[in-house]
Amino acid sequence: MIPPTLAQLRAALHPLDAEPAGEGWNREELTDLVRAEAAPIAAAVLVGLVPRAEGFQVLLTRRNDDMRHHPGQVSFPGGSIDSGDIDAAAAAVRESGEEIGLMPGQIQPLGYLDPLATITGFRVLPLVAVVAPDYVARPDPREVAEVFEVPLAYLLAPENLVWVAIEAGGRPRRVLEFVDRGMPGQKIWGATASILFNLRERLGSVR
Repeated sequence: MIPPTLAQLRAALHPLDAEPAGEGWNREELTDLVRAEAAPIAAAVLVGLVPRAEGFQVLLTRRNDDMRHHPGQVSFPGGSIDSGDIDAAAAAVRESGEEIGLMPGQIQPLGYLDPLATITGFRVLPLVAVVAPDYVARPDPREVAEVFEVPLAYLLAPENLVWVAIEAGGRPRRVLEFVDRGMPGQKIWGATASILFNLRERLGSVR
């Protein structure tokens, strides 16, 4: 896939003033794994794109091994939407500051991807944004073990993303996982891989 331009990214995303509705584009996959009567917890994450000479890099973190949800996993900075957040974008920006030290002025929001449901009961709204290349990561060690970047071109290449069979809730299930081809030894799978898959699919619809 040819790396997208900023115009293509904006065209592929839900506008900032029109947050997408719905439980999650993948909600059907979680049938019998998440209680139907339980209200999902609203959350937001930052899909940060860092412009480098070699092309956009995606800003990712590895969660602390002591975290309650998804310990040790690769994720985007983000968390629950609080009552003080005016919208999901504000929550994603705030959480990015708390987790890895990004300042609001270093983040240029572009738009939203589709909501994603997680097995842990969250409804995650991903905010795609450009991150200033001179940022200095200051991870909160209570939440984040590591901050790193991965080429967007690698993450958008269909051959680098595969379906893996696992068992969850006593039944077989498929999850997405990126193959390790020149990666920094990080396993990118599950919700994070699904969010990147959604980005690839939405970009494909505007080309």
